[in-house]
Amino acid sequence: MSQRTPVRVATIASLLALALALIVAMPLAGAASKVGSTSKAAAPASSAKPAPAGVPATQGLGAQTAPQIAARSWLLMDLTTGQLLAASDPDMRVEPASLTKLMTAYLAFNAIQDKKLALDTRPPVSTYAYKAIGSRMFVDPASPATIDELLHGLIIQSGNDAAIILAETLGGSEEGFVKQMNAQAQNMGLKDTRFTNASGLPDAQHYSTARDLATLSARLIRDHPDFYKLYAQRDYTYNGIKQPNRNRLLFIDPSVDGVKTGHTDAAGFCLIASSRREQPGLGVSRRLLSVVLGTASESARAIESQKLLNYGFSAFELVELFPQGKPVGTYRVWKGTAKEVKAGFNGSILVTVLRGQADRAKADIERTEPLIAPIAKGQRLGTLHVKLDDKPVTDYPLIALDAVEQAGFLGRSWDTLQLWFKR
Repeated sequence: MSQRTPVRVATIASLLALALALIVAMPLAGAASKVGSTSKAAAPASSAKPAPAGVPATQGLGAQTAPQIAARSWLLMDLTTGQLLAASDPDMRVEPASLTKLMTAYLAFNAIQDKKLALDTRPPVSTYAYKAIGSRMFVDPASPATIDELLHGLIIQSGNDAAIILAETLGGSEEGFVKQMNAQAQNMGLKDTRFTNASGLPDAQHYSTARDLATLSARLIRDHPDFYKLYAQRDYTYNGIKQPNRNRLLFIDPSVDGVKTGHTDAAGFCLIASSRREQPGLGVSRRLLSVVLGTASESARAIESQKLLNYGFSAFELVELFPQGKPVGTYRVWKGTAKEVKAGFNGSILVTVLRGQADRAKADIERTEPLIAPIAKGQRLGTLHVKLDDKPVTDYPLIALDAVEQAGFLGRSWDTLQLWFKR
């Protein structure tokens, strides 16, 4: 016990110091508003180099207003709308270090969801896994951990041994699992990502980008919300050893609920963080995601990440273009038992804008013509194109809010005749 006390004291002291540094630049988020209507050739990751003192944004809505971030590559995204808010070199290939474990976890979550893996299973511990270098959860081959324990060790303690055991269990070997990782990366559209191991150990041919890692993180949060809760856990004890989550923002900002840290000499100090805060006046919780790669220290990655998240909540707001469930139009239907169908959207149509610039958001509807019955409820009838200053942002499907059955023979024949004359 006496050997662990100094570690806890040092951890608490460092967290207090970090808290003071973060509080200095923590602005409050204001209210939201409503308004009406080719892959690159394979190349190794960039070699290690010192993190710059401050790098301005070069992309995103806030490219002109974003703070400078002391990282080699960084990105801020609003996951509520999927919009890029600010970024610098988001497509630079870098070694992702333990951020790799996001893909390892994602594939494990998929296997559990598909009933191919059970949480109470105790897979064997290979010599390779037992002797894993770097951060570990300290699995004992004589008493193997359950899948549930391995996931806790992988996510909270960043255990390389846990990553290898899961890889060997799911892929037969780490090499077999790496093939699954790269196949999933391709399926997700991660064009600048290549994995060579399951834990993130240094390898020049093992790389990703801030943009790809943001996509992976967003998919993990969206596809596995129940498992994502593990990323908010501040510590975990296994085999009598208590280890804290290395994501310091979990101890500083109550709105932060994940996701992952990483560090090697080549990668520098990296952090992907996600924060969810309620937006007054709109009744929607915004979720932002920051990716900071290649900072100079553990405290720097936390400070720079917090800076980005605070900027995102204070400088931007959500604008509601169309509320959920309300029709945006009634359109003519041919050859149906009804002459019209109401159209709308599955959910609220939201767009992120710089605060006070709601009038920049526009939307155009492109419809399928003619609409021929039968039409099922939820059937796509067209596309809503969302724009900012006439620049495309995203598209949403326009759907039928009601079903329209096919008319009888006479009704169909009459409408066929009318359509013929309309040509």
